[in-house]
Amino acid sequence: MPDTQFRTTTRHMLRESKTYAKQTLMGGLSGFESPIGLDRRDRIAALKSGDIGFVHSWDINTSVDGPGTRMTVFMSGCPLRCQYCQNPDTWKMRDGKPVTLEAMIKKVDRYKDLFKATHGGITFSGGESMMQPAFVSRVFRAAKEMGVHTCLDTSGFLNANYTDEMLEDIDLCLLDVKSGDEETYHKVTGGLLQPTIDFGQRLAKAGKKIWVRFVLVPGLTDSEENVENVARICESFDGAVEHIDVLGFHQLGRPKWHELRIPYPLENQKGPNAALRERVTKQFEAHGFTVY
Repeated sequence: MPDTQFRTTTRHMLRESKTYAKQTLMGGLSGFESPIGLDRRDRIAALKSGDIGFVHSWDINTSVDGPGTRMTVFMSGCPLRCQYCQNPDTWKMRDGKPVTLEAMIKKVDRYKDLFKATHGGITFSGGESMMQPAFVSRVFRAAKEMGVHTCLDTSGFLNANYTDEMLEDIDLCLLDVKSGDEETYHKVTGGLLQPTIDFGQRLAKAGKKIWVRFVLVPGLTDSEENVENVARICESFDGAVEHIDVLGFHQLGRPKWHELRIPYPLENQKGPNAALRERVTKQFEAHGFTVY
């Protein structure tokens, strides 16, 4: 187990009481220890080193966020503002709870036999997990040492945050290709498309497997040209794409936008009908991709 002592934390900042030091985070974070008493400077230093990560929640699921039974950890913080985001409550890192590296690794260790038996593992999702590269990559390194499968769920927008060394411990990437052209991508997310392409190509070069995710929103991402461009981007990943998940838009995230009092741009948007889903599926299949 790695040494995760906070290098800049002085004794007066962390009480020595066992009860105080081992308080657990509730509301989706039960069982994780939180570093209590860190001031802003030490919090930033610990985040940079990966000694802590800001986590929204976690759960155990099957066949949703990668193969087998998985522990999916939803990290806090995201630089994009997708119109169809299901979890706007993960946008701000400060709204998450700090979890120690040691606590996260212990949680993976607790479930490692289950992961191995079901060919599952740990998935980091978000928010955007690439906002906290040191924490995620250190957990992945420890997971690989245990023989646990690792999966990164990301938009790839923060491609530059990940070093080639960090890529080594990723077994699978769930890569969100949100659009096939820059104009639509910016309309959907407020960001730029090129970093996603760059990250996918880096993964392919490193020999990593990719499951592409594409959210199909009628009137927003569904044009034949946009879908063709997404397919061409996937082709540029040089055979790394195992399949493409066409995810139909739904309104399950709308209550969170309302609760947070954020204007919801897709308030009256309908999901794709069967005919549209079939057309998009056939477009991807025409490029040789398996589509789910």
